[in-house]
Amino acid sequence: MTALNTGRGIALSVGSSALFALLPAYTRLLAPLGGLDIFAWRIVWTAFGALALLVLRGRVPQLVELALRVCTQPRVAVTLVASTALLGVQLWLFLWAPLHGRVLEVSLGYFLLPLTMVLVGRFHYREELVPLQWLAVACAALGVAHELWMTHAFSWPTLLVALGYPPYFVLRRTIGADSLVTFAAEMLLLLPVALLLVATSATARAAFDHMMLLTVWLPGLGALSTVALGCYARASRLLPMALFGILGYVEPVLLVVLSVTLLGESLSAQQLATYVPIWIAVAITAVHSVLLLRETRERV
Repeated sequence: MTALNTGRGIALSVGSSALFALLPAYTRLLAPLGGLDIFAWRIVWTAFGALALLVLRGRVPQLVELALRVCTQPRVAVTLVASTALLGVQLWLFLWAPLHGRVLEVSLGYFLLPLTMVLVGRFHYREELVPLQWLAVACAALGVAHELWMTHAFSWPTLLVALGYPPYFVLRRTIGADSLVTFAAEMLLLLPVALLLVATSATARAAFDHMMLLTVWLPGLGALSTVALGCYARASRLLPMALFGILGYVEPVLLVVLSVTLLGESLSAQQLATYVPIWIAVAITAVHSVLLLRETRERV
């Protein structure tokens, strides 16, 4: 792995986390749409955004090549359909949880996710963890354990997030195509489902009665999602799985900062007991990333 790839991977991972952290605030602009409506419209506009990026970067031939592989290689077709289904479920769950009072359980899943990603990197890809990484994992695990002790929220939404994303990234690596091309293919496969939801939902069709929503805010949601998901997928290919997993804690940290500074929420002492170890883990990961970049540059 080169220093250039490592640096790009870290930058893309942190950038995607920052964009994902903006989504909860952005959805406030999308009234009167509900969670499932936002999910459907998000897929529609993200699919168009992904295709636009392919055209701008001249990668349409690669999408055609992937489509031919899907048609001629059943294993590739099954893998792509499986990765698309896993991604669709996660995107749906992210918007379903607030409507059903399950945000806490989903949040715990995102706290557990980087730990499961580290385990996948260590035991599936045989990646070696240096002492600083083990220290970061231990700090993050301490914060997660405290959150679990407080909420007792080890339910199916928690498990779906923590155990659903790792196989998704493993499958994407198995496909072996360009990250943006694979992402566009996934969005295109989800597009018929999204269009069906828009066609059958009166509240989703209400967007046609709000010109600002239809022409500005929803396309903006698609652009935000396209860039965020595209960066996230690309980072998963450039970084070792363990480092990619630990960097996953940047997003919840940014979400906390956003909720406190922009959304007017506050942190209790109990919540600080969860977040402070995770913040320490992120800081340790930042130090390790700098050292890793310096080391890889010295090897060149």
